[in-house]
Amino acid sequence: MSRLIEKPNIAMSITTTTATTGSQLSSTVAVSSSNNATAATGDTAPTTEDEDGHKVRTTTSTSTDGSHSQSASPAKMHNNLDEVIISLISGAAAGALAKTTIAPLDRTKINFQIRKDVPFSFQGSLDYLRQTYVKEGVLALWRGNSATMARIVPYAAIQFTSHEQWRRILQVDQNGANTKGRRFVAGSLAGITSQSLTYPLDLARARMAVTDRYTGYRTLRQVFAKIWVEEGPRTLFRGYWATVLGVIPYAGTSFFTYETLKREYHELVGNTKPNALVSLGFGAAAGAAGQTASYPLDIVRRRMQTMKIKPESNERCPTILETLIKIYREEGIKNGFYKGLSMNWIKGPIAVGISFSTYDLIKAWLIELSHLKRGRVDNK
Repeated sequence: MSRLIEKPNIAMSITTTTATTGSQLSSTVAVSSSNNATAATGDTAPTTEDEDGHKVRTTTSTSTDGSHSQSASPAKMHNNLDEVIISLISGAAAGALAKTTIAPLDRTKINFQIRKDVPFSFQGSLDYLRQTYVKEGVLALWRGNSATMARIVPYAAIQFTSHEQWRRILQVDQNGANTKGRRFVAGSLAGITSQSLTYPLDLARARMAVTDRYTGYRTLRQVFAKIWVEEGPRTLFRGYWATVLGVIPYAGTSFFTYETLKREYHELVGNTKPNALVSLGFGAAAGAAGQTASYPLDIVRRRMQTMKIKPESNERCPTILETLIKIYREEGIKNGFYKGLSMNWIKGPIAVGISFSTYDLIKAWLIELSHLKRGRVDNK
């Protein structure tokens, strides 16, 4: 009889419990079903970080024999593509702003570099700028800047982007390591890459800078047309090897100095992102160091670029060594190889400082913008 009395009580208890905790039981069943499904398939989606600190989702699957395989999701490829696009845009904008700022000083420097009969001086530079303004107007001070923009926009975009890629390939300063040699090599390779892909535009810019609009070239297209017809297509690459030999110490020293100063700043202050003024100062120091290291070869390439030799004549373009010897014999070391260097110490740090600081600023802004955009897409 006691058992018969107890059974209804059990039934009543179960009914009451089910009524009060039905939602908890259903949620528990759902969670356990999800866990069982995951355990059955053996798939997990852990989140890892790549060498740049970006979150990357990976998938791990268990095969029938118990082995594990891991593959990167398309998110990593998407992040890498975004980084390349951001670097291209940031580099192009940085280069354009820097070169436009110092265009009058750049034209003045080139004119003194190619004229061995006129010694360089600050007073002579000011006189040249004033005479150009009086004879041709203020816009003449930026003559050749269209050719400069046609060159510097792809040049700077390629240089900064390739530097990021060379740093990744060479594993520069990864995992807290201080790889100074690789830091220099990455900068040099970035300079070689960008210079090789845009060299004819650099030659065209030099030709336009040393002529006026009446006796020289009126447009960038005319530069290429005249050189092709009157001097031959090989002229478009005259001075290339002098440029490459010069860009190795220039780009290597510039990037090495800038990255090293940023690293030292981080160790002293603890801030990985210096403000724009500090970045400008670091870039100025990098520009001064790079210009000084490569200036003699810059003189050689400008002489070779602006030298006109007709293909039907028996003349030939002198080699790098012959040009160096000629400059040394006729002008000496100070007035030959370092002619106009003081002007470069003014315009070089300004240009490189603006370039590096603008690149970092625009890149950080675009990265933040892309993260915000990606967050909105993920929330939809």
